[in-house]
Amino acid sequence: MPNTKFLNSLNRTPQKGPPVWFMRQAGRYHDHYQALKKDHTFEELCKNPLLAAETAMGPINEFDFDVAILFSDILFPLEALGMDLSYNPGPQFGLHLNEENANSLLVNQNPISFMNFQGEAIERTIERLPKEKSLIGFVGGPWTLISYACNINKDSRQINLNNFQIGLLDNVILPLLKENIKLQLNAGAEVVMIFDSAAHQLDEEDLNIYLEKTFNSLAKEFPNKVGYYAKDGINYETIIAKQDDHEIDLAGMGLDSNIDIRDYFKKTTNGFVQGNFSEHFLTLPHEEFLPRLEIFINQMSDLAPEDRAGWVCGLGHGVLKTTPQENVKEFVRRIREAF
Repeated sequence: MPNTKFLNSLNRTPQKGPPVWFMRQAGRYHDHYQALKKDHTFEELCKNPLLAAETAMGPINEFDFDVAILFSDILFPLEALGMDLSYNPGPQFGLHLNEENANSLLVNQNPISFMNFQGEAIERTIERLPKEKSLIGFVGGPWTLISYACNINKDSRQINLNNFQIGLLDNVILPLLKENIKLQLNAGAEVVMIFDSAAHQLDEEDLNIYLEKTFNSLAKEFPNKVGYYAKDGINYETIIAKQDDHEIDLAGMGLDSNIDIRDYFKKTTNGFVQGNFSEHFLTLPHEEFLPRLEIFINQMSDLAPEDRAGWVCGLGHGVLKTTPQENVKEFVRRIREAF
């Protein structure tokens, strides 16, 4: 470690070909994952460090991604705090969080100790990872965790933070995630991503407040080590402005497939820019997927290497369970061939 291409992207060093990794590259679309699931629950694959390493290595071995990802789930910090969490197959809480039950649900006084399995999983994965590959960790975005914990409708928009939610952020979620990021970095993760897939639910003014709290709490202490991803209509300009206003050195940012990634190499000044082929195009029959991939390649090829310095080639969101494995293999092959 680390992968040279990924390191170049982190440092905005121009290079011919980008590193490639996908959110959820280890997952339900992949035969390797399905074989493991025949004998183990999702929680076992996450919480047993040897199984987590085996799961993370599956797509590295088969598809030759440049970066491995800790195999885990964004919601475990909520379980660490005391919430009853199970998977069947998706996440289910015994009780959702509200102002009345918070004191009775959030009972764990030392939640970071619960998360030690993630550090061990990173260490076991690194032991198996070829030396030319990188490894990253991740946490869920603070608002995304609150959205799940409080059972906020996924279609909600223009949400204003209330006093209860601000208190949760400041006193519970942000302190734990800060410790969680430190745990993963200390175990050997090169970068920790914040996957904030519900941040677009917030009103623009409150998004500003929220990002300021999040970046100052989670990114400022770990310069160039924490990346940020949000989606579905999030105002990326707000994210960039918040970095600049508070002199936050993010490791990079991920973009969904609703915007033109080419515009963002000039709008950002440091760290990688990741994306953003549509994860939905990746699910198409092979003969329909290929021409869309070629359009994406041609668009990116129009940029000289110095004009796309920092590019990490990936998707607009995670790999979907209906994705044909041959499309994933072809995607990596064609990107390597074209650049």
